[in-house]
Amino acid sequence: MKKRLLVTAGSLVAAAVALFGAGTATAAPDVVGDTYSDAAEAIEEDGGTAVVATRVGDQLEQDECIVVNAWDSAFLRIDSSEEQVSLALNCAGPFATATNPGASVQNPLGREAKAAAEEEAEEQEQQELEEAATPDE
Repeated sequence: MKKRLLVTAGSLVAAAVALFGAGTATAAPDVVGDTYSDAAEAIEEDGGTAVVATRVGDQLEQDECIVVNAWDSAFLRIDSSEEQVSLALNCAGPFATATNPGASVQNPLGREAKAAAEEEAEEQEQQELEEAATPDE
C-alpha cells in the first residue's frame, strides 16, 4: 500500500521559517510632517537610511521639503545591512495659496503650516509696531 504525503502551504511556510529564520521586523519612525533634514536625522539615529521615493513640487530645497509619508522599503540590499526607509516629500510649499502651490489647508499638515505662518506674521507685525518710533513733540 502506498502512503500519500500531504503538503500544505502552512507547512511549507513553517519549514521555510525554520530553515531561513523569521528575520527582524522594524518600523519606520514617525516622521510625517517633519522636514526632510529632520526626518533623515531621526532615521539615521534609528540605524537606517532615508531614501527619497517620491517628490512633488520644486519650490523648496530638499532639506526643507515636508515628509508626507514614510514606510520601510520592502527589499534588502546585498551591499548594506542598514534598513532603508522610503520617504514621500512635498516640496511645493508648506501650504497652498492663490498664487503658490503647497499642501491643502484641508489637510492637517497644510492647516498647521498656515496657522503657524499666520501666527508668525502677527508676531512680526506686533514687533514692528512696538519698535516704531513716535515723533518728538
